[in-house]
Amino acid sequence: MSNKQLDWAVLTILAIGAGCGLVYEYLLSHYAGRILGAVEVAIYGIISIMMVFMGVGSFLARGIKNPFLGFAWIEVLLALIGSSSVLMISGGFALASLFPKLLADTFSLPPDLIPRGALVEQIETVARFMPYVVAAILGTLIGMEIPLIGEIRSQIYQDKLKNNAGSIYGIDYLGAGVGAVFWVFLMLSLEVTLAGALTASVNLFIGAVFFYLFRDKIPSLTRLLLAHVVVALWLLQVFTYGSNWSAEMEDMLYRDKVIFSRSTNYQHLVVTERLSDPAKPKILTFYINGRTQFSSSDEHIYHSMLTYPALAASARQEHILIIGGGDGLAVRDVLRWNPKKITLLDLDSGLIKLFKDPIIEQGEVINQRLLTLNQDAFNDPRVQTIFGDAFISIESLIRQQVLFDTVIIDLPDPSHPDLNKLYSARFYHKVFNVLAGDGALVVQSTSPYHAKNTFISIGKSVKHANFKHVQQYHHNVPSFGEWGFTIATKNGLSAQQRLQQLSALSVNDHWMTHGLMLAAFEFSQDFFLHADKIKLNRLGSMTAYQYHRSDWQKEMGLFQK
Repeated sequence: MSNKQLDWAVLTILAIGAGCGLVYEYLLSHYAGRILGAVEVAIYGIISIMMVFMGVGSFLARGIKNPFLGFAWIEVLLALIGSSSVLMISGGFALASLFPKLLADTFSLPPDLIPRGALVEQIETVARFMPYVVAAILGTLIGMEIPLIGEIRSQIYQDKLKNNAGSIYGIDYLGAGVGAVFWVFLMLSLEVTLAGALTASVNLFIGAVFFYLFRDKIPSLTRLLLAHVVVALWLLQVFTYGSNWSAEMEDMLYRDKVIFSRSTNYQHLVVTERLSDPAKPKILTFYINGRTQFSSSDEHIYHSMLTYPALAASARQEHILIIGGGDGLAVRDVLRWNPKKITLLDLDSGLIKLFKDPIIEQGEVINQRLLTLNQDAFNDPRVQTIFGDAFISIESLIRQQVLFDTVIIDLPDPSHPDLNKLYSARFYHKVFNVLAGDGALVVQSTSPYHAKNTFISIGKSVKHANFKHVQQYHHNVPSFGEWGFTIATKNGLSAQQRLQQLSALSVNDHWMTHGLMLAAFEFSQDFFLHADKIKLNRLGSMTAYQYHRSDWQKEMGLFQK
Protein backbone atom coordinates (compact mmCIF):
# COMPACT_ATOMS: atom_id res chain seq x y z
CA MET A 1 0.00 0.00 0.00
CA SER A 2 1.13 3.54 -0.68
CA ASN A 3 1.72 5.99 2.14
CA LYS A 4 -1.46 7.86 1.21
CA GLN A 5 -3.52 4.67 1.32
CA LEU A 6 -2.02 3.73 4.68
CA ASP A 7 -2.79 7.21 5.95
CA TRP A 8 -6.44 6.96 4.93
CA ALA A 9 -6.64 3.52 6.54
CA VAL A 10 -5.24 4.91 9.79
CA LEU A 11 -7.66 7.85 9.76
CA THR A 12 -10.58 5.51 9.10
CA ILE A 13 -9.51 3.33 12.02
CA LEU A 14 -9.30 6.46 14.20
CA ALA A 15 -12.79 7.57 13.15
CA ILE A 16 -14.30 4.17 13.97
CA GLY A 17 -12.43 4.11 17.27
CA ALA A 18 -13.76 7.57 18.11
CA GLY A 19 -17.29 6.34 17.46
CA CYS A 20 -16.69 3.38 19.79
CA GLY A 21 -15.34 5.71 22.45
CA LEU A 22 -18.43 7.89 22.28
CA VAL A 23 -20.67 4.82 22.58
CA TYR A 24 -18.73 3.64 25.66
CA GLU A 25 -19.19 7.10 27.19
CA TYR A 26 -22.95 7.08 26.66
CA LEU A 27 -23.29 3.40 27.57
CA LEU A 28 -21.54 3.80 30.91
CA SER A 29 -23.42 6.98 31.87
CA HIS A 30 -26.74 5.39 30.84
CA TYR A 31 -26.10 2.22 32.84
CA ALA A 32 -24.64 4.02 35.85
CA GLY A 33 -27.73 6.23 36.04
CA ARG A 34 -29.89 3.13 36.06
CA ILE A 35 -28.17 1.35 38.94
CA LEU A 36 -27.19 4.40 41.00
CA GLY A 37 -30.73 5.79 40.87
CA ALA A 38 -29.31 9.29 40.38
CA VAL A 39 -29.49 9.77 36.65
CA GLU A 40 -28.36 13.38 36.46
CA VAL A 41 -25.33 12.84 38.74
CA ALA A 42 -24.29 9.66 36.96
CA ILE A 43 -24.58 10.98 33.41
CA TYR A 44 -22.64 14.18 33.99
CA GLY A 45 -20.23 12.48 36.37
CA ILE A 46 -19.31 9.70 33.95
CA ILE A 47 -18.92 12.07 31.00
CA SER A 48 -16.77 14.44 33.07
CA ILE A 49 -14.58 11.64 34.40
CA MET A 50 -14.02 10.22 30.92
CA MET A 51 -13.13 13.63 29.49
CA VAL A 52 -10.63 14.31 32.28
CA PHE A 53 -8.96 10.92 31.89
CA MET A 54 -8.87 11.24 28.12
CA GLY A 55 -6.59 14.19 28.85
CA VAL A 56 -4.58 12.02 31.23
CA GLY A 57 -4.30 9.36 28.52
CA SER A 58 -3.01 11.92 26.03
CA PHE A 59 -0.15 12.77 28.39
CA LEU A 60 0.59 9.11 29.16
CA ALA A 61 0.80 8.31 25.45
CA ARG A 62 4.08 10.20 25.32
CA GLY A 63 5.68 7.38 27.30
CA ILE A 64 4.92 4.73 24.65
CA LYS A 65 8.06 4.23 22.57
CA ASN A 66 6.51 2.15 19.78
CA PRO A 67 3.21 3.81 18.72
CA PHE A 68 2.28 0.87 16.46
CA LEU A 69 2.58 -1.66 19.28
CA GLY A 70 0.91 0.72 21.74
CA PHE A 71 -2.11 1.40 19.52
CA ALA A 72 -2.62 -2.29 18.75
CA TRP A 73 -2.64 -3.16 22.46
CA ILE A 74 -4.96 -0.27 23.30
CA GLU A 75 -7.62 -1.57 20.90
CA VAL A 76 -7.40 -5.04 22.43
CA LEU A 77 -7.69 -3.60 25.95
CA LEU A 78 -10.61 -1.38 24.93
CA ALA A 79 -12.41 -4.43 23.54
CA LEU A 80 -11.76 -6.43 26.70
CA ILE A 81 -12.67 -3.73 29.23
CA GLY A 82 -15.50 -2.29 27.12
CA SER A 83 -17.21 -5.66 26.81
CA SER A 84 -16.69 -6.40 30.51
CA SER A 85 -17.59 -2.97 31.90
CA VAL A 86 -21.27 -3.62 32.55
CA LEU A 87 -20.56 -7.03 34.02
CA MET A 88 -17.86 -5.61 36.31
CA ILE A 89 -20.15 -2.86 37.56
CA SER A 90 -23.21 -5.07 38.03
CA GLY A 91 -21.01 -7.73 39.65
CA GLY A 92 -19.66 -5.21 42.14
CA PHE A 93 -23.16 -4.07 43.06
CA ALA A 94 -24.36 -7.65 43.30
CA LEU A 95 -21.55 -8.59 45.69
CA ALA A 96 -22.18 -5.49 47.80
CA SER A 97 -25.87 -6.36 47.95
CA LEU A 98 -25.18 -10.00 48.76
CA PHE A 99 -22.48 -9.39 51.39
CA PRO A 100 -24.82 -8.69 54.38
CA LYS A 101 -26.81 -11.84 53.64
CA LEU A 102 -23.62 -13.90 53.41
CA LEU A 103 -22.56 -12.62 56.82
CA ALA A 104 -25.99 -13.36 58.26
CA ASP A 105 -25.97 -16.89 56.83
CA THR A 106 -22.41 -17.51 58.04
CA PHE A 107 -23.21 -16.49 61.63
CA SER A 108 -26.84 -17.73 61.61
CA LEU A 109 -28.28 -14.30 62.29
CA PRO A 110 -32.06 -13.73 62.19
CA PRO A 111 -33.49 -11.60 59.33
CA ASP A 112 -33.97 -8.58 61.59
CA LEU A 113 -30.26 -8.57 62.50
CA ILE A 114 -28.74 -8.57 59.01
CA PRO A 115 -25.50 -6.51 59.30
CA ARG A 116 -25.75 -2.90 58.13
CA GLY A 117 -22.69 -1.45 59.87
CA ALA A 118 -19.67 0.56 58.70
CA LEU A 119 -18.03 -2.32 56.82
CA VAL A 120 -21.16 -2.98 54.77
CA GLU A 121 -21.51 0.73 54.03
CA GLN A 122 -17.87 0.92 52.89
CA ILE A 123 -18.37 -2.01 50.52
CA GLU A 124 -21.49 -0.37 49.10
CA THR A 125 -19.57 2.89 48.67
CA VAL A 126 -16.84 1.09 46.74
CA ALA A 127 -19.49 -0.47 44.51
CA ARG A 128 -21.06 2.94 43.84
CA PHE A 129 -17.67 4.26 42.72
CA MET A 130 -17.05 1.39 40.31
CA PRO A 131 -18.79 3.03 37.30
CA TYR A 132 -16.49 6.02 37.71
CA VAL A 133 -13.39 3.81 38.01
CA VAL A 134 -14.29 1.94 34.82
CA ALA A 135 -14.99 5.28 33.12
CA ALA A 136 -11.54 6.53 34.17
CA ILE A 137 -9.83 3.43 32.72
CA LEU A 138 -11.71 3.59 29.43
CA GLY A 139 -11.18 7.36 29.23
CA THR A 140 -7.44 6.92 29.68
CA LEU A 141 -7.22 4.33 26.90
CA ILE A 142 -9.40 6.37 24.53
CA GLY A 143 -7.33 9.48 25.22
CA MET A 144 -4.15 7.69 24.14
CA GLU A 145 -5.47 6.98 20.64
CA ILE A 146 -5.10 10.43 19.04
CA PRO A 147 -1.47 11.10 20.13
CA LEU A 148 -0.45 7.64 18.98
CA ILE A 149 -2.19 8.07 15.63
CA GLY A 150 -0.37 11.38 15.22
CA GLU A 151 2.98 9.70 15.81
CA ILE A 152 2.06 6.85 13.46
CA ARG A 153 1.18 9.31 10.68
CA SER A 154 4.48 11.10 11.21
CA GLN A 155 6.36 7.84 10.77
CA ILE A 156 4.33 6.95 7.69
CA TYR A 157 5.30 10.22 6.00
CA GLN A 158 8.70 10.46 7.71
CA ASP A 159 7.81 14.12 8.17
CA LYS A 160 5.98 15.64 11.14
CA LEU A 161 4.93 18.63 9.05
CA LYS A 162 2.76 16.41 6.86
CA ASN A 163 0.97 15.06 9.94
CA ASN A 164 -1.79 17.66 9.92
CA ALA A 165 -3.41 17.76 13.36
CA GLY A 166 -6.56 19.23 11.81
CA SER A 167 -7.12 16.02 9.86
CA ILE A 168 -6.80 13.94 13.01
CA TYR A 169 -9.19 16.00 15.11
CA GLY A 170 -11.60 16.47 12.23
CA ILE A 171 -11.90 12.75 11.56
CA ASP A 172 -12.11 12.07 15.31
CA TYR A 173 -15.04 14.48 15.72
CA LEU A 174 -16.80 13.01 12.67
CA GLY A 175 -16.36 9.49 14.01
CA ALA A 176 -17.69 10.51 17.43
CA GLY A 177 -20.72 12.10 15.74
CA VAL A 178 -21.47 8.89 13.86
CA GLY A 179 -21.07 6.95 17.12
CA ALA A 180 -23.63 9.24 18.76
CA VAL A 181 -26.09 8.56 15.93
CA PHE A 182 -25.59 4.80 16.31
CA TRP A 183 -26.16 5.11 20.05
CA VAL A 184 -29.41 7.04 19.75
CA PHE A 185 -30.95 5.03 16.91
CA LEU A 186 -29.57 1.53 17.57
CA MET A 187 -27.66 0.97 20.78
CA LEU A 188 -29.98 2.79 23.18
CA SER A 189 -32.74 0.21 22.88
CA LEU A 190 -30.40 -2.79 23.09
CA GLU A 191 -29.67 -4.72 26.26
CA VAL A 192 -26.60 -2.98 27.74
CA THR A 193 -24.36 -6.05 27.79
CA LEU A 194 -25.10 -6.70 24.12
CA ALA A 195 -24.47 -3.04 23.24
CA GLY A 196 -21.11 -3.17 25.02
CA ALA A 197 -20.13 -6.42 23.30
CA LEU A 198 -21.06 -5.06 19.86
CA THR A 199 -18.95 -1.96 20.43
CA ALA A 200 -16.06 -4.04 21.74
CA SER A 201 -16.26 -6.26 18.66
CA VAL A 202 -15.76 -3.21 16.47
CA ASN A 203 -12.75 -2.21 18.59
CA LEU A 204 -11.27 -5.68 18.23
CA PHE A 205 -11.91 -5.69 14.48
CA ILE A 206 -10.18 -2.36 13.81
CA GLY A 207 -7.37 -3.50 16.10
CA ALA A 208 -6.97 -6.64 14.01
CA VAL A 209 -6.96 -4.60 10.78
CA PHE A 210 -4.33 -2.27 12.24
CA PHE A 211 -2.33 -5.28 13.39
CA TYR A 212 -2.38 -6.71 9.86
CA LEU A 213 -1.44 -3.42 8.16
CA PHE A 214 1.53 -2.71 10.41
CA ARG A 215 2.63 -6.21 11.43
CA ASP A 216 6.14 -5.49 10.19
CA LYS A 217 6.46 -2.63 12.71
CA ILE A 218 5.04 -4.53 15.70
CA PRO A 219 7.33 -6.73 17.81
CA SER A 220 6.04 -9.68 19.86
CA LEU A 221 3.44 -10.60 17.23
CA THR A 222 2.62 -13.94 18.86
CA ARG A 223 1.55 -12.44 22.18
CA LEU A 224 -0.58 -9.80 20.47
CA LEU A 225 -2.18 -12.38 18.21
CA LEU A 226 -2.92 -14.58 21.22
CA ALA A 227 -4.50 -11.59 22.98
CA HIS A 228 -6.79 -11.02 20.00
CA VAL A 229 -7.86 -14.67 20.08
CA VAL A 230 -8.49 -14.66 23.84
CA VAL A 231 -10.56 -11.45 23.68
CA ALA A 232 -12.48 -12.79 20.68
CA LEU A 233 -13.36 -15.93 22.65
CA TRP A 234 -14.40 -13.77 25.61
CA LEU A 235 -16.63 -11.67 23.36
CA LEU A 236 -18.27 -14.85 22.10
CA GLN A 237 -19.06 -15.77 25.71
CA VAL A 238 -20.48 -12.31 26.39
CA PHE A 239 -22.65 -12.48 23.27
CA THR A 240 -23.91 -15.91 24.33
CA TYR A 241 -24.30 -15.56 28.09
CA GLY A 242 -23.75 -11.88 28.91
CA SER A 243 -27.41 -10.93 29.03
CA ASN A 244 -28.15 -13.81 31.42
CA TRP A 245 -25.17 -12.96 33.62
CA SER A 246 -26.16 -9.31 33.73
CA ALA A 247 -29.79 -10.15 34.48
CA GLU A 248 -28.84 -12.49 37.32
CA MET A 249 -26.58 -9.88 38.88
CA GLU A 250 -29.17 -7.14 38.35
CA ASP A 251 -31.73 -9.29 40.17
CA MET A 252 -29.57 -8.96 43.28
CA LEU A 253 -29.91 -5.16 43.18
CA TYR A 254 -33.62 -5.41 43.91
CA ARG A 255 -35.17 -6.65 47.11
CA ASP A 256 -37.60 -8.86 45.21
CA LYS A 257 -37.42 -11.23 42.26
CA VAL A 258 -37.07 -9.49 38.88
CA ILE A 259 -39.67 -10.81 36.44
CA PHE A 260 -39.29 -8.22 33.69
CA SER A 261 -36.36 -6.05 32.62
CA ARG A 262 -36.19 -4.07 29.39
CA SER A 263 -34.72 -0.86 28.03
CA THR A 264 -36.63 1.56 25.83
CA ASN A 265 -35.15 4.48 23.91
CA TYR A 266 -35.64 6.65 27.00
CA GLN A 267 -35.41 4.57 30.16
CA HIS A 268 -34.93 1.17 31.78
CA LEU A 269 -38.03 -0.63 33.03
CA VAL A 270 -38.00 -3.31 35.72
CA VAL A 271 -40.85 -5.20 37.37
CA THR A 272 -40.31 -7.30 40.50
CA GLU A 273 -42.59 -9.59 42.47
CA ARG A 274 -42.77 -10.62 46.11
CA LEU A 275 -44.97 -13.11 47.94
CA SER A 276 -46.01 -11.58 51.27
CA ASP A 277 -49.13 -13.64 51.94
CA PRO A 278 -49.87 -17.04 50.30
CA ALA A 279 -53.57 -16.17 50.33
CA LYS A 280 -53.03 -13.00 48.30
CA PRO A 281 -51.57 -12.24 44.85
CA LYS A 282 -47.87 -11.53 44.66
CA ILE A 283 -46.90 -7.88 45.09
CA LEU A 284 -45.58 -6.24 41.93
CA THR A 285 -43.21 -3.26 42.09
CA PHE A 286 -42.40 -1.18 39.03
CA TYR A 287 -39.12 0.71 38.64
CA ILE A 288 -37.89 3.22 36.07
CA ASN A 289 -34.11 3.70 36.05
CA GLY A 290 -33.92 2.13 39.48
CA ARG A 291 -36.53 4.45 41.03
CA THR A 292 -39.75 2.99 42.44
CA GLN A 293 -42.84 4.08 40.48
CA PHE A 294 -45.50 2.04 42.22
CA SER A 295 -46.20 -1.07 44.25
CA SER A 296 -49.35 -3.03 43.56
CA SER A 297 -49.90 -3.27 47.32
CA ASP A 298 -50.64 0.45 47.74
CA GLU A 299 -50.74 2.15 44.33
CA HIS A 300 -54.51 2.53 44.75
CA ILE A 301 -53.85 5.00 47.57
CA TYR A 302 -51.58 7.17 45.43
CA HIS A 303 -53.81 7.11 42.36
CA SER A 304 -56.97 7.74 44.33
CA MET A 305 -55.37 10.78 45.98
CA LEU A 306 -54.05 11.93 42.60
CA THR A 307 -57.26 11.67 40.60
CA TYR A 308 -60.27 11.81 42.91
CA PRO A 309 -60.00 15.35 44.39
CA ALA A 310 -59.42 17.01 41.00
CA LEU A 311 -62.19 15.07 39.28
CA ALA A 312 -64.60 15.72 42.11
CA ALA A 313 -63.73 19.43 42.13
CA SER A 314 -64.38 19.77 38.39
CA ALA A 315 -67.81 20.77 37.11
CA ARG A 316 -67.75 17.94 34.55
CA GLN A 317 -65.71 14.80 33.95
CA GLU A 318 -66.23 14.36 30.22
CA HIS A 319 -62.88 15.31 28.66
CA ILE A 320 -59.80 14.52 30.74
CA LEU A 321 -56.12 15.19 29.99
CA ILE A 322 -53.44 13.08 31.68
CA ILE A 323 -49.81 14.13 31.29
CA GLY A 324 -47.48 11.23 32.10
CA GLY A 325 -49.11 8.24 33.78
CA GLY A 326 -47.69 5.75 31.27
CA ASP A 327 -48.57 2.80 33.51
CA GLY A 328 -52.29 3.38 32.83
CA LEU A 329 -53.24 3.30 36.50
CA ALA A 330 -54.47 6.90 36.57
CA VAL A 331 -56.36 6.18 33.33
CA ARG A 332 -57.98 3.19 35.05
CA ASP A 333 -59.21 5.36 37.91
CA VAL A 334 -60.45 8.13 35.61
CA LEU A 335 -62.47 5.60 33.59
CA ARG A 336 -64.55 4.94 36.72
CA TRP A 337 -65.98 8.44 36.22
CA ASN A 338 -67.34 7.40 32.82
CA PRO A 339 -65.68 10.17 30.75
CA LYS A 340 -66.34 10.65 27.06
CA LYS A 341 -62.64 10.88 26.23
CA ILE A 342 -59.27 10.65 27.94
CA THR A 343 -56.21 12.10 26.22
CA LEU A 344 -52.83 10.96 27.55
CA LEU A 345 -49.51 12.64 26.71
CA ASP A 346 -46.43 10.50 27.30
CA LEU A 347 -42.90 10.45 25.92
CA ASP A 348 -42.19 6.72 25.85
CA SER A 349 -44.12 4.40 23.55
CA GLY A 350 -42.10 1.47 24.95
CA LEU A 351 -43.51 2.15 28.41
CA ILE A 352 -47.08 2.33 27.11
CA LYS A 353 -46.57 -0.93 25.23
CA LEU A 354 -45.63 -2.71 28.47
CA PHE A 355 -48.95 -1.68 30.02
CA LYS A 356 -51.11 -2.00 26.89
CA ASP A 357 -50.14 -4.90 24.62
CA PRO A 358 -49.65 -8.54 25.59
CA ILE A 359 -45.94 -9.42 25.46
CA ILE A 360 -45.65 -13.10 24.66
CA GLU A 361 -42.51 -15.06 25.48
CA GLN A 362 -42.37 -18.86 25.34
CA GLY A 363 -46.13 -18.99 24.90
CA GLU A 364 -46.85 -16.93 28.04
CA VAL A 365 -48.11 -13.35 28.35
CA ILE A 366 -45.38 -12.11 30.69
CA ASN A 367 -47.06 -8.77 31.41
CA GLN A 368 -50.56 -10.14 32.01
CA ARG A 369 -50.61 -9.06 35.66
CA LEU A 370 -49.76 -5.49 34.64
CA LEU A 371 -52.62 -5.48 32.14
CA THR A 372 -54.87 -6.83 34.86
CA LEU A 373 -53.67 -4.21 37.32
CA ASN A 374 -54.63 -1.29 35.09
CA GLN A 375 -57.74 -3.20 33.91
CA ASP A 376 -56.61 -3.00 30.28
CA ALA A 377 -57.22 0.75 30.44
CA PHE A 378 -55.21 1.68 27.35
CA ASN A 379 -57.39 -0.49 25.13
CA ASP A 380 -60.57 1.35 26.08
CA PRO A 381 -61.79 3.12 22.89
CA ARG A 382 -62.22 6.37 24.83
CA VAL A 383 -58.47 6.59 25.51
CA GLN A 384 -56.26 8.45 23.03
CA THR A 385 -52.47 8.42 23.46
CA ILE A 386 -50.19 11.11 22.08
CA PHE A 387 -46.46 10.37 22.13
CA GLY A 388 -43.91 13.12 22.54
CA ASP A 389 -42.39 15.63 24.93
CA ALA A 390 -45.38 17.04 26.83
CA PHE A 391 -43.78 20.50 26.91
CA ILE A 392 -44.05 20.59 23.10
CA SER A 393 -47.01 18.27 22.50
CA ILE A 394 -49.38 20.37 24.57
CA GLU A 395 -48.88 23.27 22.16
CA SER A 396 -50.81 21.41 19.46
CA LEU A 397 -53.75 21.11 21.87
CA ILE A 398 -53.54 24.84 22.55
CA ARG A 399 -53.57 25.61 18.83
CA GLN A 400 -56.61 23.38 18.40
CA GLN A 401 -58.27 25.29 21.26
CA VAL A 402 -59.10 22.02 23.00
CA LEU A 403 -60.36 22.38 26.56
CA PHE A 404 -60.35 19.68 29.23
CA ASP A 405 -62.59 19.43 32.27
CA THR A 406 -59.73 18.08 34.39
CA VAL A 407 -55.96 17.97 33.85
CA ILE A 408 -53.94 15.38 35.78
CA ILE A 409 -50.13 15.67 35.71
CA ASP A 410 -48.54 12.40 36.80
CA LEU A 411 -44.85 12.85 35.94
CA PRO A 412 -41.71 11.54 37.67
CA ASP A 413 -40.13 13.87 40.21
CA PRO A 414 -37.93 16.68 38.79
CA SER A 415 -34.82 14.56 39.40
CA HIS A 416 -33.29 15.32 36.00
CA PRO A 417 -32.69 18.63 34.17
CA ASP A 418 -34.92 17.47 31.31
CA LEU A 419 -37.83 17.05 33.73
CA ASN A 420 -37.33 20.47 35.30
CA LYS A 421 -39.13 22.26 32.46
CA LEU A 422 -42.26 20.16 33.10
CA TYR A 423 -42.39 21.65 36.60
CA SER A 424 -41.87 25.22 35.45
CA ALA A 425 -44.33 28.12 35.66
CA ARG A 426 -44.10 28.33 31.87
CA PHE A 427 -45.36 24.77 31.46
CA TYR A 428 -48.18 25.31 33.95
CA HIS A 429 -49.19 28.39 32.00
CA LYS A 430 -49.51 26.20 28.92
CA VAL A 431 -51.69 23.81 30.92
CA PHE A 432 -53.76 26.79 32.07
CA ASN A 433 -54.70 27.38 28.42
CA VAL A 434 -56.21 23.89 27.96
CA LEU A 435 -58.13 23.71 31.24
CA ALA A 436 -61.82 24.59 31.22
CA GLY A 437 -62.81 27.59 33.31
CA ASP A 438 -64.71 25.45 35.82
CA GLY A 439 -62.23 22.59 35.82
CA ALA A 440 -59.38 21.60 38.12
CA LEU A 441 -55.67 20.81 37.69
CA VAL A 442 -53.69 18.40 39.87
CA VAL A 443 -49.92 17.84 39.89
CA GLN A 444 -48.05 15.06 41.67
CA SER A 445 -45.63 17.14 43.73
CA THR A 446 -43.10 14.78 45.38
CA SER A 447 -42.86 14.33 49.15
CA PRO A 448 -43.68 17.27 51.44
CA TYR A 449 -41.72 15.51 54.16
CA HIS A 450 -38.57 14.35 52.34
CA ALA A 451 -38.47 17.14 49.72
CA LYS A 452 -40.28 20.04 51.36
CA ASN A 453 -38.58 22.81 49.36
CA THR A 454 -39.40 21.10 46.06
CA PHE A 455 -43.01 20.56 47.14
CA ILE A 456 -43.55 24.20 48.06
CA SER A 457 -41.74 25.41 44.93
CA ILE A 458 -44.11 23.39 42.74
CA GLY A 459 -47.10 25.01 44.43
CA LYS A 460 -45.67 28.50 43.94
CA SER A 461 -44.87 27.75 40.28
CA VAL A 462 -48.47 26.69 39.63
CA LYS A 463 -49.71 29.83 41.37
CA HIS A 464 -47.49 32.00 39.15
CA ALA A 465 -49.21 30.53 36.06
CA ASN A 466 -52.34 32.66 36.70
CA PHE A 467 -54.41 30.05 38.54
CA LYS A 468 -56.79 31.79 40.93
CA HIS A 469 -56.69 29.20 43.68
CA VAL A 470 -53.73 26.89 44.37
CA GLN A 471 -53.67 24.51 47.31
CA GLN A 472 -51.61 21.53 48.34
CA TYR A 473 -52.52 18.31 50.07
CA HIS A 474 -50.81 15.11 51.15
CA HIS A 475 -51.28 11.54 52.28
CA ASN A 476 -49.14 8.60 53.31
CA VAL A 477 -48.37 6.00 50.65
CA PRO A 478 -46.46 3.15 52.36
CA SER A 479 -44.11 2.49 49.42
CA PHE A 480 -43.06 6.15 49.26
CA GLY A 481 -43.87 7.64 52.64
CA GLU A 482 -45.66 10.98 52.93
CA TRP A 483 -46.57 12.15 49.41
CA GLY A 484 -47.88 15.46 48.17
CA PHE A 485 -50.07 16.94 45.44
CA THR A 486 -50.91 20.42 44.16
CA ILE A 487 -54.46 21.25 43.05
CA ALA A 488 -55.58 24.44 41.30
CA THR A 489 -58.68 26.08 39.82
CA LYS A 490 -58.95 28.97 37.35
CA ASN A 491 -62.19 30.61 38.50
CA GLY A 492 -64.83 30.49 41.20
CA LEU A 493 -64.25 28.55 44.39
CA SER A 494 -61.06 26.78 45.38
CA ALA A 495 -60.85 23.02 45.01
CA GLN A 496 -61.07 22.55 48.76
CA GLN A 497 -64.23 24.67 48.99
CA ARG A 498 -65.80 22.73 46.14
CA LEU A 499 -65.00 19.44 47.85
CA GLN A 500 -66.43 20.69 51.14
CA GLN A 501 -69.76 21.34 49.38
CA LEU A 502 -70.11 17.73 48.27
CA SER A 503 -72.88 15.91 50.06
CA ALA A 504 -71.75 12.50 48.83
CA LEU A 505 -68.96 10.93 46.79
CA SER A 506 -70.20 10.38 43.26
CA VAL A 507 -67.83 7.51 42.48
CA ASN A 508 -66.95 4.70 44.87
CA ASP A 509 -63.37 3.54 44.47
CA HIS A 510 -63.58 1.43 47.66
CA TRP A 511 -60.91 3.50 49.40
CA MET A 512 -61.58 7.24 49.33
CA THR A 513 -63.94 8.85 51.80
CA HIS A 514 -65.17 12.44 52.01
CA GLY A 515 -63.48 13.00 55.36
CA LEU A 516 -60.20 11.47 54.21
CA MET A 517 -60.12 13.72 51.17
CA LEU A 518 -60.70 16.89 53.18
CA ALA A 519 -58.22 15.88 55.89
CA ALA A 520 -55.48 15.65 53.26
CA PHE A 521 -55.45 19.46 53.02
CA GLU A 522 -54.31 19.80 56.64
CA PHE A 523 -50.62 20.43 57.39
CA SER A 524 -48.73 21.02 60.61
CA GLN A 525 -48.95 24.50 62.09
CA ASP A 526 -45.57 25.79 60.88
CA PHE A 527 -45.26 23.81 57.64
CA PHE A 528 -45.54 26.87 55.36
CA LEU A 529 -43.89 29.27 57.82
CA HIS A 530 -40.86 29.97 55.58
CA ALA A 531 -42.57 29.42 52.24
CA ASP A 532 -41.82 33.01 51.20
CA LYS A 533 -38.11 32.10 51.00
CA ILE A 534 -38.74 29.30 48.50
CA LYS A 535 -38.31 30.27 44.84
CA LEU A 536 -40.74 29.38 42.10
CA ASN A 537 -39.39 27.36 39.19
CA ARG A 538 -39.02 29.40 36.02
CA LEU A 539 -38.17 27.83 32.68
CA GLY A 540 -34.39 27.46 32.51
CA SER A 541 -33.82 28.26 36.19
CA MET A 542 -33.38 24.60 37.26
CA THR A 543 -34.89 25.56 40.61
CA ALA A 544 -37.10 22.48 41.03
CA TYR A 545 -34.28 20.18 39.95
CA GLN A 546 -31.80 21.79 42.35
CA TYR A 547 -34.26 21.76 45.25
CA HIS A 548 -35.12 18.13 44.59
CA ARG A 549 -31.50 17.05 44.41
CA SER A 550 -30.59 18.99 47.56
CA ASP A 551 -33.65 17.82 49.51
CA TRP A 552 -33.09 14.14 48.82
CA GLN A 553 -29.33 14.28 49.39
CA LYS A 554 -29.93 15.81 52.82
CA GLU A 555 -32.57 13.19 53.52
CA MET A 556 -30.09 10.43 52.63
CA GLY A 557 -27.25 12.08 54.53
CA LEU A 558 -25.38 12.96 51.33
CA PHE A 559 -24.10 16.51 51.12
CA GLN A 560 -21.82 16.13 48.17
CA LYS A 561 -21.40 13.80 45.20
